[in-house]
Amino acid sequence: MPENKLLRRDLFRGAAAFTALSYSRILGANDKINMALVGCGERGRGVMGTFLASNQTNYTAVCDVFARHIDQAQQVAKSAKGYSDHRKVLELKDVDAVHIATPDHWHANIAIDALNAGKDVYVEKPLTLKPEEGPPIVKAARVNNRICQVGMQQRSGLHYLQAKAEYFDTNKLGKITMARTWWHGNGYHLRKAPDYLQKLPSNLDWAHFLGPVKWRDYDPQQYWNFRAYLDFGGGQVTDLFTHWIDVVHMFMGQDNPIMASAAGGVYNYKDGRTAPDTINVLLQYPKEWTATFEATLAPGLTGAAVEMVGTEGRLWIDRSKFEYYPKGRNVTPVVVKSPHDQTIDHVANFLDCCRSRKLPNGDVYIGHRSAQASHLGNIAYVQKRMLKFDPDREEILPG
Repeated sequence: MPENKLLRRDLFRGAAAFTALSYSRILGANDKINMALVGCGERGRGVMGTFLASNQTNYTAVCDVFARHIDQAQQVAKSAKGYSDHRKVLELKDVDAVHIATPDHWHANIAIDALNAGKDVYVEKPLTLKPEEGPPIVKAARVNNRICQVGMQQRSGLHYLQAKAEYFDTNKLGKITMARTWWHGNGYHLRKAPDYLQKLPSNLDWAHFLGPVKWRDYDPQQYWNFRAYLDFGGGQVTDLFTHWIDVVHMFMGQDNPIMASAAGGVYNYKDGRTAPDTINVLLQYPKEWTATFEATLAPGLTGAAVEMVGTEGRLWIDRSKFEYYPKGRNVTPVVVKSPHDQTIDHVANFLDCCRSRKLPNGDVYIGHRSAQASHLGNIAYVQKRMLKFDPDREEILPG
């Protein structure tokens, strides 16, 4: 049997045999989980605040290639020690779990190192920069019996789970033929590097930041707005579509696109970025439905949502609420609002799983498959062709 099929069957799908004895230390119900943050930028510090607000964690270490970010993280986690190399963090005995919030090009290396060091992992999405990075991370989680949650927080969101139970598990929408997703006007992809970064700060290790990426001279924009550069991130597709296609996968119970196409370009922001400022992605799935993603950074269009279209109705959902529309004209929708930020529930789920050893809602294999779907869109865009994909072997087919 080919190695990748053996890996997928035996490690990916059949790996539920987590036990409390596999944990590096036995946690009681009232024990706090000692965590380390690797990547102390805005997102990392923000989610660290959510972890600390749970009153179930201590942050014993924070790590970044930029000392300024370490200082900012230590203002939140005042007892945490600062490090510039994640490998030093992984040597610490008082770290049970690692929260990875680096740019995308570092996710795979740090996640695998952390899992092999016996740490549980919470990694921000997308799990990977490239599709081939996913299986080794899944393997590291499985063979080391580690919890690995990917930060696709909708998986734990209460109104997302309610929508799934009420409209998809019951087939109330009938046959779904199309999933529409869009995310317009995300200003984070237009960030300009602040003045203090225009020249390389003496306490920012640029070579370490580059890591596995080929050498280039310091560029403040590539550091500060890394998502706009395909060497470091996947632009709007992996940053935004990954969230939405994961919602679609959750609702449909399917994560296996067989075709991908895309069109777009850098149409307006001629600032050196390599990720498109406008993009359309189309995925086709074997059970006769399609998923689309539409995004532009051009001013005048804002908003983000998922719309599931079925033969008996449709469901529209974003992070604040969902709206269900039964089939027919002039119908009154059912509206359910979200009680709070889904990250709160996602963090709680991760911490619960660190104790119970159950697979988390955004398990590493789920994160791999949703990132993979996004990667197919980006590859189709870069290669300017329609891709045929074998989702079982996880291979792009020739032709």
